[in-house]
This record gives sequence, C-alpha cells and structure tokens, in this order.
Amino acid sequence: MTGILATLIGQVFSSGGGGGYTIVQTFTATSTWTCPAGVTSVEYLVVAGGGAGGSFAAGGGGAGGFRTGTGLSVTAGTDYTITVGSGGASTSSYPGNGSSGGSSVFLSITSAGGGGGGSIGSSGLSGGSGGGGSHSLNPGGSGNTPSVNPSQGNSGGQGNSVPYDGTGGGGGGAGASGENGLVNRGGNGGAGSNSSITGITLTYAGGGGGGYSGSGSGGAGGAGGGGAGGPNSSAATSGTANTGGGGGGSGGPGTTSGNGGSGIVILKYSVASQTVFTFTGTTTWKCPTGVTSVDYLVVGGGGGGGRGFSGIAGSGGGGAGGMRLGTTSVSAGTDYIISIGASGAAAASDQTNGSKGGDTTITYGSPSTTLIAATGGGFGARGAAGTNTQGGPGGSGGGSATGAAGTQAGGLGNQGGYSPVEGYDGGTSGNGYTGGGGGGAGGLGGNGPQSGSPSAGGNGGTGALGPSFANGYGKSGAAGSSAGNYFAGGGGGGGYSVSTGGTGGGGGGAKTTSPATNAVSGDTNTGGGGGGGGYFATAAAGGSGIVIIKINQ
Repeated sequence: MTGILATLIGQVFSSGGGGGYTIVQTFTATSTWTCPAGVTSVEYLVVAGGGAGGSFAAGGGGAGGFRTGTGLSVTAGTDYTITVGSGGASTSSYPGNGSSGGSSVFLSITSAGGGGGGSIGSSGLSGGSGGGGSHSLNPGGSGNTPSVNPSQGNSGGQGNSVPYDGTGGGGGGAGASGENGLVNRGGNGGAGSNSSITGITLTYAGGGGGGYSGSGSGGAGGAGGGGAGGPNSSAATSGTANTGGGGGGSGGPGTTSGNGGSGIVILKYSVASQTVFTFTGTTTWKCPTGVTSVDYLVVGGGGGGGRGFSGIAGSGGGGAGGMRLGTTSVSAGTDYIISIGASGAAAASDQTNGSKGGDTTITYGSPSTTLIAATGGGFGARGAAGTNTQGGPGGSGGGSATGAAGTQAGGLGNQGGYSPVEGYDGGTSGNGYTGGGGGGAGGLGGNGPQSGSPSAGGNGGTGALGPSFANGYGKSGAAGSSAGNYFAGGGGGGGYSVSTGGTGGGGGGAKTTSPATNAVSGDTNTGGGGGGGGYFATAAAGGSGIVIIKINQ
C-alpha cells in the first residue's frame, strides 16, 4: 500500500492518574488506517482537492469541501481505506474550464472536490465550493454540492464585463463565497475555515482568485491555500498542496491557470498505554513525552521474480524483504520518519530480471540518521539463452537461473550486515534450466534439482516468526494462506512444475511447460518474494513491507 501518512502523538493523562495517549494521524495521500485496539470513535477533518482555475478572463477554482466532526464510530482491528482527493489540473487552452478537484473520503464522510473555474464565456463548476464565473457576467458555480449539513463550502463569484477587458470571479471557500469580479481586478477567492484538530489552528480550503485580461491585477487567493488569479500576461498561482485550496484563474489568452491544491484527511483519537500501531504507508511519528522505548517489527519489500526465454524452463524467485525485530530507545519530541518498502516489480518481458524490493526505514534528524532499516529483497534472475544469471542481493537474496551449462549460486542475503541476520541467500539454479527459490527471513532459498529429471524450481526460503504483538498481520503459510505471524517468505523458482513460496507470504513459482501456470505474487505487507516465471508463464511481483510498533510505556 502506497501512499503518504503523518502521525503526531501527544501524551495526555486521565483524571484518575492512568497513562494514555492522544493520537493525531494526518493522511496526505490515499492510504489505509488500521484502527488500534480499544478505539471506538474518532474526531475527523476531511478536506477534498481544490478545483483548478479556468483560462482567459477566468474564474478561480473552488476550494475542496471541508467537513469536520467528532464521535464517528470505528471498529478496532479494521483496515479503513482513506481516500485523499487530488487537486484539479490547470489549463492554458481557451475556452477551457479548470478541472474540478477529487473527493476525499473516510467512512461515511465524503467531501466533494472543488469546482473548476469558468473559462471565458462559461460559468464556474459546482462542487464542495463552486468555481468562479468568467468574463461577461457568467455566474459562479454552486457550493455545498452535493448538499450536506453543516455546509462543506460556498459558491463562486460572478465574472465582470469591462470594455475590451474582463475579470473572473473568485472561487468559493469553505468559510465564505468568492468575490465577484471587479472592473480593475479579478475577484478574491473566498476565505477558508479553521481547524485545531492537530493542536495548532490552521486554515484550509480557501478559494482561488479570479483572473484579469486587462492591465489590472488578478484576485487574491482566499486564506487556506487559495492561489492568486493571473493578470493579463502572467500565469496564475496554484492552490497549496494538502489544503484543498482552489487554483487561480488565468488572465490573458494562452496563459496557464493554477492547479487546485490536494486534499487532506486528519484523524484524532485516544489510546491506552502499550498500544500497537501498524504502518503500511510513509509516516512521520512524533515520540510523545513519557515514551522512552518501542518494540518493533520492520520488514522490507519483497523482490520480484525473473522471466525466461524459449527452451528455458524457469527463472529465479524473488528474495524476501529483510526482517528486523527488537526493542529500541526513542527520544520524546523527536520526529521519526517511517518509510515502507515498495514491492519489487515482476520481470515484464522475456529474459529480464525482476526488480529489487524497496528498503523499509525508520529515520530521524537532519541530516537523516537511520534508527532501524530492513533491506528490500533481491530480484529473481532471468532465464537467458547462453548465460547463467545470479539472483540479486538484498535482505534475502533472489533465486538464480541457468541458461547455459552448469548451475549458478543464488543471490546473497543480509546485505545490511545485521546480527541477527535479516535474511538468507537465494537458491542455486538447477539442471534442465530450472530457477532457484528466493531466500527468506528464516532460511535459504531452495535449489533447483541438481541431478535427475528436471522438475520444479526451488521452493522459496521460509520466513520468520514475528513478535506476538504482530500476530494476525502476517501469514500462516505461503502467499494466499490464512492470517498468521510469519513474514518475509521467499518466492519459488520457475520450473517444469509449480514450486512453493516460503511460509510468510512468499509467492509460488511458475510451471512453464504447456499448459503453463503463472507465478504467484508475494502477499501485500508481508515482504514475501514474488514467484519466478518462464517463457510460457509470467513472473510475479513481491509483497510490500510493513512496520508495526508497540509503545512500552
């Protein structure tokens, strides 16, 4: 699961003297939130993407819808998809209305994207807040569309007609309507609304200013990230990212309007001490007062499987992502950046290697210092005619492949040089052009058959058992098995029959002879390696990484 997530944790105390924590999590891109144990309701702020300004004497973009509230029911242990709306795209074409922003969604709360600003001769578009109308008295778009209570936004302003010139209306904001265009400048964007959900009062969802095609000025963007409208010969300003601000409308023909600013979702809730947090997207976590250590599980992304060539049965399986677990000291008030390793891509065409998985890291400070890191899994090797290819190095090594005489040793694991090791080497390729299995966090990748009749490629190396607080987030076996507590199984190598992925989410290797069976991907958020493919069967991607921490105070 990709995506960007910021987490701010501050300690609070109950009147009875027991310890507890108030958690604020900020999502700046679409992601997943795992509801921690004991949490039954959340406070929320959901802001959609702002609309872009239109082109030529154009209206400013409307702000994204702004919705906030308390007591929204949630269920512990549930994974909730959080959608963060993108800003509307700018334009320099005329006539050309600005694009509306994307909606932001959490559970039953949907904030509508801001309406795009109207181009010359056009009205503004409706949305969370409406886009401003253009020259020739065109009206602004309606806000609070669709209608919710309390209102999520306001309407855009009307454009103005000036002899030989023209001005656009300002886009609506969450706190006020956009201003109508004036005779000497574009209308100002409507002001946004304030929120103190993070502990600091910030303003979101300001409308974009209208453009002016004459010698005057564009309208100012509304407070809360709205972009300024453009004068005749200059480009407008874009809305600020992660505020839902509308983009400014452009002034003269051919000048570029402003993009809308992307949205944001913020959740606030309370947890008890010893709470477990699961991260599947990039995160900034501020250590709260009173917390001095955390237990951790950190797993890198699994490597992708390789693919072979005609007459070559199989390729290497991807190595599992490195797996680290233990306890580490942390410092109150420090921002720790948690970056989740992406899955390694499968080989896309014949005779190509898979891709290495991404590293998963916890870092802090400037310049950046690494607290904990787990290396991404090595790539599965290609089955290429006339050559033997070693699997890639990584947290666990990728399986190798044979395309000539003899065999090839597997890729090297534990590339971070850690003790205990983060993973093991990939398997050796076998006779009859079968691929080796990717290494796992708990064992070596299996070798392809070294003698006798060619058969399956090597099995993926077994993964390792996670800590008790991570139970249920891993797998009980290979990819596709039930939930368990094993992570970072290697991908199976391709061969004449299917091979098995390693316990802990590793994908099985392909059967490359007719009728072929394609390889299996490593499971998401396990770090499992992807299975190796062949000429008649596709290779598979690795699984993304994960970080799970438990605060010890």
